[in-house]
Amino acid sequence: MTETSLRDAAMASKAWPFEEARAILKRYEAGPPDKGHVLFETGYGPSGLPHIGTFGEVLRTTMVRRAFEVISDIPTRLICFSDDMDGMRKVPGNVPQQDMLREHLQKPLTSVPDPFGTHDSFGDHNNAMLRRFLDTFGFEYEFYSATEFYKSGKFDEILLRAADRYDALMKVMLKSLREERQQTYSIFLPIHPETGRVLYVPIKHVDAAEGTVTFDDEDGREWTLQVTGGNVKLQWKPDFGARWAALGVDFEMYGKDHSTNTPIYDAICEILGAPAPEHFTYELFLDENGQKISKSSGNGISIDEWLTYASTESLSYFMFGKPKTAKRLYFDVIPKAVDEYHQQLRAYATQDTAQRLANPVYHIHGHNVPASTMVVSFAMLLNLASVSGAEDKDKLWVYINRYAPEASPEKNPDLDQAAGFAIRYYADFVKPTRVFRIPTEQERAAMEELSACLVDEAKALDVIARKNAQEGKDDPLPEVNWRDEEFLQSIVFAIGKTHGFDPLRAWFSGLYEVLLGASQGPRFGGFIALYGIEETRALIAEALDGKLAAA
Repeated sequence: MTETSLRDAAMASKAWPFEEARAILKRYEAGPPDKGHVLFETGYGPSGLPHIGTFGEVLRTTMVRRAFEVISDIPTRLICFSDDMDGMRKVPGNVPQQDMLREHLQKPLTSVPDPFGTHDSFGDHNNAMLRRFLDTFGFEYEFYSATEFYKSGKFDEILLRAADRYDALMKVMLKSLREERQQTYSIFLPIHPETGRVLYVPIKHVDAAEGTVTFDDEDGREWTLQVTGGNVKLQWKPDFGARWAALGVDFEMYGKDHSTNTPIYDAICEILGAPAPEHFTYELFLDENGQKISKSSGNGISIDEWLTYASTESLSYFMFGKPKTAKRLYFDVIPKAVDEYHQQLRAYATQDTAQRLANPVYHIHGHNVPASTMVVSFAMLLNLASVSGAEDKDKLWVYINRYAPEASPEKNPDLDQAAGFAIRYYADFVKPTRVFRIPTEQERAAMEELSACLVDEAKALDVIARKNAQEGKDDPLPEVNWRDEEFLQSIVFAIGKTHGFDPLRAWFSGLYEVLLGASQGPRFGGFIALYGIEETRALIAEALDGKLAAA
Protein backbone atom coordinates (compact mmCIF):
# COMPACT_ATOMS: atom_id res chain seq x y z
CA MET A 1 0.00 0.00 0.00
CA THR A 2 1.44 3.39 -0.99
CA GLU A 3 1.45 6.34 1.38
CA THR A 4 -0.85 8.21 -1.03
CA SER A 5 -3.44 5.42 -1.15
CA LEU A 6 -3.35 5.10 2.63
CA ARG A 7 -3.88 8.82 3.03
CA ASP A 8 -6.75 8.82 0.53
CA ALA A 9 -8.45 5.98 2.41
CA ALA A 10 -7.92 7.76 5.73
CA MET A 11 -9.45 10.97 4.38
CA ALA A 12 -12.62 8.99 3.61
CA SER A 13 -12.65 6.81 6.71
CA LYS A 14 -15.63 7.08 9.08
CA ALA A 15 -13.64 5.84 12.08
CA TRP A 16 -14.00 8.51 14.75
CA PRO A 17 -10.23 9.18 15.18
CA PHE A 18 -9.98 10.04 11.48
CA GLU A 19 -13.07 12.26 11.68
CA GLU A 20 -11.44 14.21 14.51
CA ALA A 21 -8.10 14.30 12.70
CA ARG A 22 -9.70 15.79 9.59
CA ALA A 23 -11.28 18.55 11.70
CA ILE A 24 -7.83 19.44 13.05
CA LEU A 25 -6.30 19.40 9.56
CA LYS A 26 -9.00 21.78 8.35
CA ARG A 27 -7.60 24.43 10.75
CA TYR A 28 -4.45 24.54 8.64
CA GLU A 29 -5.76 24.41 5.08
CA ALA A 30 -3.86 27.62 4.33
CA GLY A 31 -0.59 26.26 5.70
CA PRO A 32 1.01 24.72 8.78
CA PRO A 33 0.84 26.54 12.15
CA ASP A 34 3.45 29.18 12.95
CA LYS A 35 4.59 27.13 15.95
CA GLY A 36 5.59 24.37 13.51
CA HIS A 37 3.53 21.55 14.98
CA VAL A 38 0.00 20.50 15.93
CA LEU A 39 -0.44 20.28 19.69
CA PHE A 40 -2.58 17.69 21.42
CA GLU A 41 -3.20 18.05 25.15
CA THR A 42 -4.63 16.02 27.99
CA GLY A 43 -5.16 17.33 31.51
CA TYR A 44 -4.75 15.61 34.85
CA GLY A 45 -5.81 16.66 38.34
CA PRO A 46 -3.20 15.18 40.73
CA SER A 47 -5.38 15.43 43.84
CA GLY A 48 -5.60 11.63 43.62
CA LEU A 49 -3.93 8.68 41.96
CA PRO A 50 -4.22 8.08 38.18
CA HIS A 51 -7.34 6.11 37.27
CA ILE A 52 -8.98 4.40 34.33
CA GLY A 53 -10.42 7.67 33.00
CA THR A 54 -6.88 9.08 32.74
CA PHE A 55 -5.87 6.06 30.69
CA GLY A 56 -8.90 6.42 28.42
CA GLU A 57 -8.29 10.10 27.80
CA VAL A 58 -4.61 9.72 26.92
CA LEU A 59 -5.28 6.60 24.82
CA ARG A 60 -8.08 8.18 22.81
CA THR A 61 -6.09 11.38 22.28
CA THR A 62 -3.17 9.24 21.07
CA MET A 63 -5.51 7.52 18.61
CA VAL A 64 -6.52 10.89 17.15
CA ARG A 65 -2.89 11.97 17.02
CA ARG A 66 -1.91 8.81 15.10
CA ALA A 67 -4.82 9.31 12.73
CA PHE A 68 -3.68 12.90 12.10
CA GLU A 69 -0.16 11.69 11.33
CA VAL A 70 -1.60 9.46 8.59
CA ILE A 71 -3.34 12.33 6.81
CA SER A 72 -0.80 15.12 7.40
CA ASP A 73 2.95 15.70 7.38
CA ILE A 74 2.71 18.45 10.00
CA PRO A 75 4.71 17.35 13.10
CA THR A 76 2.71 16.65 16.27
CA ARG A 77 3.26 16.86 20.02
CA LEU A 78 1.23 15.48 22.92
CA ILE A 79 1.36 17.26 26.27
CA CYS A 80 0.07 15.80 29.50
CA PHE A 81 -0.57 18.80 31.75
CA SER A 82 -0.82 18.32 35.52
CA ASP A 83 -2.89 20.92 37.40
CA ASP A 84 -0.65 20.49 40.42
CA MET A 85 -0.91 24.10 41.60
CA ASP A 86 -4.54 23.56 42.56
CA GLY A 87 -5.25 23.87 46.26
CA MET A 88 -5.87 20.62 48.13
CA ARG A 89 -9.53 21.02 49.04
CA LYS A 90 -9.94 17.73 50.89
CA VAL A 91 -7.74 14.90 52.08
CA PRO A 92 -8.05 11.76 49.91
CA GLY A 93 -9.25 8.81 51.95
CA ASN A 94 -6.77 6.30 50.48
CA VAL A 95 -3.47 7.89 51.59
CA PRO A 96 -1.56 7.78 54.92
CA GLN A 97 -0.94 10.62 57.42
CA GLN A 98 -4.44 12.06 57.23
CA ASP A 99 -3.93 14.42 60.18
CA MET A 100 -0.74 15.84 58.70
CA LEU A 101 -2.43 16.46 55.37
CA ARG A 102 -5.35 18.26 57.02
CA GLU A 103 -2.86 20.85 58.28
CA HIS A 104 -2.06 21.72 54.65
CA LEU A 105 -5.57 22.07 53.22
CA GLN A 106 -5.89 24.75 50.50
CA LYS A 107 -2.18 24.74 49.79
CA PRO A 108 -1.08 23.97 46.22
CA LEU A 109 -0.54 20.24 45.84
CA THR A 110 3.14 20.82 45.17
CA SER A 111 3.40 22.62 48.53
CA VAL A 112 1.78 19.79 50.50
CA PRO A 113 4.27 17.32 52.07
CA ASP A 114 4.25 13.85 50.57
CA PRO A 115 2.45 11.50 53.00
CA PHE A 116 4.35 8.57 51.47
CA GLY A 117 7.71 10.21 52.19
CA THR A 118 9.15 9.47 48.76
CA HIS A 119 8.92 12.83 46.98
CA ASP A 120 9.26 16.54 47.70
CA SER A 121 5.49 17.02 47.77
CA PHE A 122 2.17 15.23 47.44
CA GLY A 123 1.79 16.75 43.98
CA ASP A 124 5.24 15.48 42.96
CA HIS A 125 4.34 12.02 44.24
CA ASN A 126 1.13 11.87 42.20
CA ASN A 127 2.87 13.33 39.15
CA ALA A 128 5.51 10.60 39.38
CA MET A 129 2.75 7.99 39.57
CA LEU A 130 1.09 9.52 36.53
CA ARG A 131 4.29 9.44 34.51
CA ARG A 132 5.04 5.87 35.56
CA PHE A 133 1.46 4.98 34.67
CA LEU A 134 1.75 6.53 31.19
CA ASP A 135 5.19 5.04 30.58
CA THR A 136 3.89 1.57 31.45
CA PHE A 137 1.49 1.77 28.53
CA GLY A 138 4.10 3.18 26.15
CA PHE A 139 2.44 6.53 25.50
CA GLU A 140 4.58 9.17 23.77
CA TYR A 141 4.06 12.47 25.57
CA GLU A 142 5.68 15.49 27.19
CA PHE A 143 4.90 16.20 30.82
CA TYR A 144 4.04 19.73 31.98
CA SER A 145 3.57 20.84 35.58
CA ALA A 146 1.30 23.82 36.29
CA THR A 147 3.52 24.79 39.23
CA GLU A 148 6.60 24.89 37.04
CA PHE A 149 4.60 26.65 34.33
CA TYR A 150 3.42 29.41 36.68
CA LYS A 151 6.65 29.85 38.67
CA SER A 152 9.15 29.71 35.79
CA GLY A 153 7.53 32.56 33.90
CA LYS A 154 6.18 30.45 31.04
CA PHE A 155 2.70 31.64 31.94
CA ASP A 156 3.67 35.28 32.62
CA GLU A 157 2.68 36.63 29.22
CA ILE A 158 -0.79 35.12 29.36
CA LEU A 159 -1.27 36.26 32.99
CA LEU A 160 -0.37 39.84 32.12
CA ARG A 161 -2.75 39.66 29.18
CA ALA A 162 -5.43 38.36 31.53
CA ALA A 163 -4.87 41.35 33.81
CA ASP A 164 -5.11 43.68 30.82
CA ARG A 165 -8.33 42.04 29.62
CA TYR A 166 -9.70 41.38 33.09
CA ASP A 167 -13.08 43.03 32.54
CA ALA A 168 -13.80 41.06 29.36
CA LEU A 169 -12.81 37.79 31.03
CA MET A 170 -14.90 38.57 34.12
CA LYS A 171 -17.91 39.35 31.94
CA VAL A 172 -17.73 35.84 30.47
CA MET A 173 -17.37 34.23 33.87
CA LEU A 174 -19.99 36.24 35.76
CA LYS A 175 -22.70 35.27 33.29
CA SER A 176 -22.17 31.63 34.29
CA LEU A 177 -22.38 32.18 38.05
CA ARG A 178 -25.15 32.54 40.60
CA GLU A 179 -25.67 36.05 41.96
CA GLU A 180 -24.23 35.21 45.37
CA ARG A 181 -21.05 33.80 43.81
CA GLN A 182 -20.72 36.81 41.52
CA GLN A 183 -20.15 39.08 44.50
CA THR A 184 -16.85 37.44 45.48
CA TYR A 185 -15.63 35.86 42.25
CA SER A 186 -12.38 36.71 40.49
CA ILE A 187 -10.52 34.87 37.77
CA PHE A 188 -7.35 35.32 39.89
CA LEU A 189 -6.64 33.27 43.01
CA PRO A 190 -3.79 34.76 45.05
CA ILE A 191 -1.33 32.52 46.91
CA HIS A 192 -0.99 33.91 50.43
CA PRO A 193 2.60 35.13 50.94
CA GLU A 194 2.72 33.85 54.53
CA THR A 195 0.50 30.75 54.71
CA GLY A 196 1.04 29.58 51.15
CA ARG A 197 -2.64 28.80 50.81
CA VAL A 198 -4.70 29.38 47.66
CA LEU A 199 -7.18 32.12 48.61
CA TYR A 200 -10.74 32.34 47.34
CA VAL A 201 -11.21 36.02 48.18
CA PRO A 202 -12.59 39.04 46.28
CA ILE A 203 -10.04 41.03 44.29
CA LYS A 204 -10.30 44.73 45.18
CA HIS A 205 -8.25 46.05 42.29
CA VAL A 206 -6.44 44.79 39.19
CA ASP A 207 -3.68 47.10 37.90
CA ALA A 208 -3.02 46.04 34.32
CA ALA A 209 -0.15 48.50 33.88
CA GLU A 210 1.69 47.18 36.94
CA GLY A 211 0.49 43.62 36.52
CA THR A 212 -0.76 43.38 40.09
CA VAL A 213 -3.84 42.39 42.07
CA THR A 214 -4.89 43.84 45.42
CA PHE A 215 -7.02 41.94 47.92
CA ASP A 216 -7.75 41.47 51.62
CA ASP A 217 -6.87 38.11 53.15
CA GLU A 218 -9.15 36.22 55.55
CA ASP A 219 -7.82 38.32 58.48
CA GLY A 220 -8.65 41.60 56.73
CA ARG A 221 -5.05 42.50 55.87
CA GLU A 222 -4.54 44.09 52.46
CA TRP A 223 -1.98 42.68 50.05
CA THR A 224 -0.80 43.58 46.55
CA LEU A 225 0.88 40.85 44.51
CA GLN A 226 2.33 40.54 41.04
CA VAL A 227 0.22 38.22 38.87
CA THR A 228 3.44 36.70 37.51
CA GLY A 229 6.03 34.42 39.07
CA GLY A 230 3.65 31.99 40.75
CA ASN A 231 2.09 34.57 43.10
CA VAL A 232 -1.40 33.90 41.76
CA LYS A 233 -3.12 31.20 39.77
CA LEU A 234 -6.22 31.27 37.65
CA GLN A 235 -9.53 29.73 38.66
CA TRP A 236 -9.98 26.37 36.93
CA LYS A 237 -12.32 27.45 34.13
CA PRO A 238 -10.24 30.49 33.11
CA ASP A 239 -7.13 28.36 33.58
CA PHE A 240 -8.47 25.86 31.05
CA GLY A 241 -8.90 28.45 28.32
CA ALA A 242 -5.74 30.38 29.25
CA ARG A 243 -3.66 27.23 28.97
CA TRP A 244 -5.02 26.65 25.48
CA ALA A 245 -4.00 30.17 24.52
CA ALA A 246 -0.58 30.03 26.16
CA LEU A 247 0.42 26.70 24.60
CA GLY A 248 -1.39 26.99 21.29
CA VAL A 249 -3.40 23.80 21.88
CA ASP A 250 -5.08 22.40 18.77
CA PHE A 251 -7.00 19.46 20.28
CA GLU A 252 -8.22 18.42 23.71
CA MET A 253 -10.88 15.93 24.72
CA TYR A 254 -12.76 15.76 27.99
CA GLY A 255 -15.77 14.15 29.59
CA LYS A 256 -19.39 15.10 29.12
CA ASP A 257 -19.38 16.77 32.56
CA HIS A 258 -17.23 19.52 31.00
CA SER A 259 -19.45 20.01 27.96
CA THR A 260 -21.50 22.91 29.38
CA ASN A 261 -18.24 24.77 30.05
CA THR A 262 -16.94 24.48 26.49
CA PRO A 263 -18.27 27.92 25.41
CA ILE A 264 -16.56 29.43 28.48
CA TYR A 265 -13.23 27.74 27.75
CA ASP A 266 -13.43 28.84 24.12
CA ALA A 267 -14.32 32.43 24.96
CA ILE A 268 -11.46 32.73 27.48
CA CYS A 269 -9.00 31.38 24.93
CA GLU A 270 -10.19 33.77 22.23
CA ILE A 271 -10.19 36.84 24.52
CA LEU A 272 -6.58 35.98 25.35
CA GLY A 273 -5.72 36.09 21.68
CA ALA A 274 -5.72 32.51 20.38
CA PRO A 275 -8.18 30.41 18.39
CA ALA A 276 -10.01 27.83 20.46
CA PRO A 277 -8.86 24.25 19.80
CA GLU A 278 -10.87 21.42 18.40
CA HIS A 279 -12.44 19.50 21.24
CA PHE A 280 -14.06 16.12 21.58
CA THR A 281 -16.54 15.38 24.35
CA TYR A 282 -16.82 11.75 25.38
CA GLU A 283 -19.55 10.11 27.40
CA LEU A 284 -18.81 9.00 30.93
CA PHE A 285 -18.47 5.43 32.11
CA LEU A 286 -21.12 3.80 34.26
CA ASP A 287 -20.81 1.29 37.08
CA GLU A 288 -22.70 -2.01 37.41
CA ASN A 289 -25.84 -0.13 38.48
CA GLY A 290 -25.72 2.39 35.64
CA GLN A 291 -24.39 5.18 37.86
CA LYS A 292 -21.60 7.53 36.77
CA ILE A 293 -18.17 6.32 37.83
CA SER A 294 -16.56 8.66 40.35
CA LYS A 295 -13.00 8.83 41.68
CA SER A 296 -14.22 9.87 45.10
CA SER A 297 -16.84 7.14 45.50
CA GLY A 298 -14.61 4.41 44.07
CA ASN A 299 -17.38 2.68 42.13
CA GLY A 300 -16.66 0.98 38.83
CA ILE A 301 -13.38 -0.72 38.01
CA SER A 302 -9.76 0.44 38.20
CA ILE A 303 -6.90 -0.04 35.77
CA ASP A 304 -5.22 -2.55 38.10
CA GLU A 305 -8.45 -4.49 38.48
CA TRP A 306 -8.91 -4.78 34.71
CA LEU A 307 -5.30 -5.86 34.26
CA THR A 308 -5.79 -8.58 36.88
CA TYR A 309 -8.16 -10.34 34.49
CA ALA A 310 -7.21 -9.24 30.98
CA SER A 311 -4.57 -7.57 28.81
CA THR A 312 -4.01 -3.87 28.21
CA GLU A 313 -5.02 -4.38 24.57
CA SER A 314 -8.47 -5.58 25.59
CA LEU A 315 -8.90 -2.43 27.68
CA SER A 316 -7.75 -0.32 24.73
CA TYR A 317 -10.30 -2.11 22.56
CA PHE A 318 -13.05 -1.29 25.07
CA MET A 319 -11.98 2.37 25.15
CA PHE A 320 -12.04 2.68 21.35
CA GLY A 321 -15.66 1.70 20.87
CA LYS A 322 -18.42 4.34 20.75
CA PRO A 323 -16.77 7.05 22.87
CA LYS A 324 -19.86 9.24 22.61
CA THR A 325 -22.08 6.55 24.14
CA ALA A 326 -22.25 5.94 27.91
CA LYS A 327 -20.96 2.43 28.62
CA ARG A 328 -20.97 0.16 31.63
CA LEU A 329 -17.41 -0.31 32.77
CA TYR A 330 -17.56 -3.26 35.10
CA PHE A 331 -15.99 -6.69 35.46
CA ASP A 332 -18.63 -8.43 33.39
CA VAL A 333 -17.60 -6.56 30.22
CA ILE A 334 -14.08 -8.02 30.30
CA PRO A 335 -14.64 -11.45 28.64
CA LYS A 336 -16.54 -9.91 25.73
CA ALA A 337 -13.84 -7.25 25.24
CA VAL A 338 -11.09 -9.88 25.17
CA ASP A 339 -12.85 -12.08 22.61
CA GLU A 340 -13.95 -9.21 20.38
CA TYR A 341 -10.40 -7.80 20.37
CA HIS A 342 -9.06 -11.12 19.07
CA GLN A 343 -11.89 -11.41 16.55
CA GLN A 344 -10.81 -8.05 15.15
CA LEU A 345 -7.16 -9.16 15.06
CA ARG A 346 -8.14 -12.21 12.99
CA ALA A 347 -10.34 -10.13 10.70
CA TYR A 348 -7.58 -7.54 10.07
CA ALA A 349 -5.45 -10.00 8.07
CA THR A 350 -8.16 -10.40 5.41
CA GLN A 351 -9.42 -6.80 5.22
CA ASP A 352 -8.82 -4.16 2.58
CA THR A 353 -7.36 -0.76 3.44
CA ALA A 354 -10.68 0.95 4.19
CA GLN A 355 -11.78 -1.89 6.45
CA ARG A 356 -8.45 -1.92 8.27
CA LEU A 357 -8.64 1.79 8.99
CA ALA A 358 -12.06 1.23 10.59
CA ASN A 359 -10.82 -1.73 12.62
CA PRO A 360 -10.15 -0.87 16.29
CA VAL A 361 -6.90 -2.86 16.29
CA TYR A 362 -5.39 -0.45 13.75
CA HIS A 363 -5.98 2.42 16.18
CA ILE A 364 -4.52 0.37 19.04
CA HIS A 365 -1.40 -0.87 17.23
CA GLY A 366 -0.93 1.44 14.25
CA HIS A 367 0.83 -0.26 11.34
CA ASN A 368 2.15 -3.08 13.55
CA VAL A 369 -1.01 -5.10 14.15
CA PRO A 370 -0.03 -8.49 15.60
CA ALA A 371 -1.57 -11.84 14.70
CA SER A 372 -3.86 -13.44 17.24
CA THR A 373 -2.79 -16.83 18.60
CA MET A 374 -5.99 -17.30 20.64
CA VAL A 375 -7.15 -20.64 19.24
CA VAL A 376 -9.59 -20.89 22.17
CA SER A 377 -11.85 -17.99 23.15
CA PHE A 378 -11.71 -16.40 26.59
CA ALA A 379 -15.37 -17.32 27.15
CA MET A 380 -14.52 -20.94 26.37
CA LEU A 381 -11.55 -20.85 28.77
CA LEU A 382 -13.88 -19.66 31.52
CA ASN A 383 -16.26 -22.55 30.91
CA LEU A 384 -13.38 -24.96 30.75
CA ALA A 385 -12.13 -23.65 34.11
CA SER A 386 -15.63 -24.11 35.45
CA VAL A 387 -16.15 -27.77 34.50
CA SER A 388 -12.55 -28.88 35.03
CA GLY A 389 -12.08 -27.26 38.43
CA ALA A 390 -8.69 -25.99 37.22
CA GLU A 391 -6.82 -23.84 39.70
CA ASP A 392 -3.86 -23.09 37.44
CA LYS A 393 -3.41 -22.61 33.73
CA ASP A 394 -1.30 -25.78 33.33
CA LYS A 395 -4.43 -27.87 33.80
CA LEU A 396 -6.23 -25.83 31.14
CA TRP A 397 -3.34 -26.51 28.76
CA VAL A 398 -4.02 -30.26 29.02
CA TYR A 399 -7.43 -29.66 27.40
CA ILE A 400 -6.14 -27.00 25.02
CA ASN A 401 -3.45 -29.35 23.66
CA ARG A 402 -5.96 -32.12 23.10
CA TYR A 403 -8.08 -29.65 21.11
CA ALA A 404 -5.15 -27.92 19.37
CA PRO A 405 -2.06 -30.18 19.59
CA GLU A 406 0.15 -27.67 17.80
CA ALA A 407 -0.52 -24.92 20.37
CA SER A 408 1.93 -24.13 23.19
CA PRO A 409 2.61 -21.33 25.67
CA GLU A 410 5.62 -20.34 23.56
CA LYS A 411 3.78 -20.31 20.21
CA ASN A 412 0.55 -18.89 21.65
CA PRO A 413 1.62 -16.34 24.27
CA ASP A 414 -1.67 -14.45 24.26
CA LEU A 415 -3.57 -17.72 24.82
CA ASP A 416 -1.21 -18.65 27.65
CA GLN A 417 -1.73 -15.23 29.23
CA ALA A 418 -5.50 -15.50 28.76
CA ALA A 419 -5.55 -18.94 30.41
CA GLY A 420 -4.02 -17.44 33.55
CA PHE A 421 -6.49 -14.56 33.46
CA ALA A 422 -9.39 -16.99 32.99
CA ILE A 423 -8.46 -18.94 36.13
CA ARG A 424 -8.53 -15.72 38.18
CA TYR A 425 -11.72 -14.42 36.59
CA TYR A 426 -13.50 -17.73 37.08
CA ALA A 427 -12.49 -17.95 40.76
CA ASP A 428 -13.55 -14.37 41.55
CA PHE A 429 -16.67 -13.88 39.42
CA VAL A 430 -18.02 -17.10 37.91
CA LYS A 431 -17.60 -19.69 40.67
CA PRO A 432 -19.38 -17.63 43.39
CA THR A 433 -22.42 -17.06 41.16
CA ARG A 434 -22.96 -20.55 39.68
CA VAL A 435 -26.43 -22.00 40.27
CA PHE A 436 -27.14 -25.48 38.86
CA ARG A 437 -30.65 -26.81 38.44
CA ILE A 438 -32.33 -30.14 37.82
CA PRO A 439 -33.26 -30.68 34.13
CA THR A 440 -36.87 -30.75 32.98
CA GLU A 441 -38.16 -34.02 31.55
CA GLN A 442 -37.78 -32.62 28.02
CA GLU A 443 -34.17 -31.55 28.74
CA ARG A 444 -33.39 -34.89 30.40
CA ALA A 445 -34.51 -36.86 27.33
CA ALA A 446 -32.54 -34.56 25.01
CA MET A 447 -29.37 -34.75 27.11
CA GLU A 448 -29.60 -38.54 27.32
CA GLU A 449 -29.78 -38.70 23.52
CA LEU A 450 -26.91 -36.22 23.20
CA SER A 451 -24.74 -38.40 25.43
CA ALA A 452 -25.64 -41.50 23.40
CA CYS A 453 -24.94 -39.77 20.07
CA LEU A 454 -21.45 -38.76 21.22
CA VAL A 455 -20.30 -42.39 21.15
CA ASP A 456 -22.47 -43.79 18.38
CA GLU A 457 -21.84 -42.65 14.81
CA ALA A 458 -25.10 -44.14 13.51
CA LYS A 459 -27.19 -42.40 16.19
CA ALA A 460 -25.43 -39.11 15.54
CA LEU A 461 -26.11 -39.24 11.80
CA ASP A 462 -29.67 -40.43 12.39
CA VAL A 463 -30.59 -37.45 14.56
CA ILE A 464 -29.12 -35.07 11.96
CA ALA A 465 -31.13 -36.85 9.22
CA ARG A 466 -34.32 -36.60 11.31
CA LYS A 467 -33.71 -32.88 11.80
CA ASN A 468 -33.25 -32.41 8.04
CA ALA A 469 -36.47 -34.32 7.31
CA GLN A 470 -38.33 -32.28 9.91
CA GLU A 471 -37.22 -29.12 8.10
CA GLY A 472 -38.02 -30.56 4.67
CA LYS A 473 -34.38 -30.54 3.60
CA ASP A 474 -32.48 -33.12 1.60
CA ASP A 475 -29.00 -32.01 2.70
CA PRO A 476 -26.16 -34.57 2.58
CA LEU A 477 -25.09 -35.83 5.97
CA PRO A 478 -21.83 -34.39 7.31
CA GLU A 479 -18.61 -36.33 7.48
CA VAL A 480 -18.12 -37.85 10.91
CA ASN A 481 -15.26 -36.18 12.79
CA TRP A 482 -15.40 -36.36 16.58
CA ARG A 483 -12.79 -33.58 16.93
CA ASP A 484 -14.60 -31.17 14.60
CA GLU A 485 -16.64 -28.62 16.54
CA GLU A 486 -18.90 -28.00 13.51
CA PHE A 487 -19.84 -31.68 13.37
CA LEU A 488 -20.44 -31.74 17.12
CA GLN A 489 -22.47 -28.55 16.93
CA SER A 490 -24.67 -30.09 14.22
CA ILE A 491 -25.49 -32.96 16.59
CA VAL A 492 -26.36 -30.58 19.45
CA PHE A 493 -28.47 -28.44 17.12
CA ALA A 494 -30.30 -31.44 15.65
CA ILE A 495 -31.19 -32.80 19.09
CA GLY A 496 -32.66 -29.46 20.11
CA LYS A 497 -34.80 -29.39 16.96
CA THR A 498 -36.00 -33.00 17.12
CA HIS A 499 -36.91 -32.71 20.79
CA GLY A 500 -39.20 -29.78 20.06
CA PHE A 501 -37.48 -26.92 21.86
CA ASP A 502 -39.20 -23.72 20.77
CA PRO A 503 -37.51 -21.35 20.66
CA LEU A 504 -34.35 -23.34 20.08
CA ARG A 505 -32.37 -21.10 22.42
CA ALA A 506 -34.32 -22.74 25.29
CA TRP A 507 -32.34 -25.92 24.57
CA PHE A 508 -29.02 -24.13 24.80
CA SER A 509 -30.11 -22.25 27.92
CA GLY A 510 -30.97 -25.61 29.45
CA LEU A 511 -27.51 -26.97 28.65
CA TYR A 512 -25.85 -23.94 30.25
CA GLU A 513 -28.04 -23.88 33.36
CA VAL A 514 -28.00 -27.64 33.98
CA LEU A 515 -24.37 -28.42 33.03
CA LEU A 516 -22.52 -25.15 33.68
CA GLY A 517 -24.63 -23.42 36.31
CA ALA A 518 -24.84 -20.26 34.21
CA SER A 519 -27.49 -18.48 32.16
CA GLN A 520 -25.19 -18.12 29.17
CA GLY A 521 -22.39 -20.18 27.73
CA PRO A 522 -20.20 -21.10 24.78
CA ARG A 523 -21.05 -22.57 21.41
CA PHE A 524 -21.66 -26.03 22.73
CA GLY A 525 -20.08 -28.00 19.90
CA GLY A 526 -16.86 -26.11 20.48
CA PHE A 527 -17.12 -26.78 24.19
CA ILE A 528 -17.40 -30.54 23.61
CA ALA A 529 -14.42 -30.48 21.23
CA LEU A 530 -12.33 -28.67 23.83
CA TYR A 531 -13.47 -30.45 26.99
CA GLY A 532 -13.59 -33.91 25.42
CA ILE A 533 -16.26 -36.44 24.45
CA GLU A 534 -15.95 -38.66 27.52
CA GLU A 535 -15.63 -35.70 29.87
CA THR A 536 -18.80 -34.14 28.43
CA ARG A 537 -20.71 -37.44 28.80
CA ALA A 538 -19.52 -37.70 32.40
CA LEU A 539 -20.69 -34.11 33.03
CA ILE A 540 -24.12 -34.92 31.57
CA ALA A 541 -24.35 -38.04 33.76
CA GLU A 542 -23.56 -36.05 36.90
CA ALA A 543 -26.19 -33.46 35.99
CA LEU A 544 -28.86 -36.09 35.26
CA ASP A 545 -28.09 -37.82 38.57
CA GLY A 546 -28.67 -34.51 40.36
CA LYS A 547 -25.11 -34.31 41.67
CA LEU A 548 -24.34 -30.88 40.18
CA ALA A 549 -27.53 -29.31 41.51
CA ALA A 550 -27.02 -30.94 44.92
CA ALA A 551 -23.45 -29.65 45.16
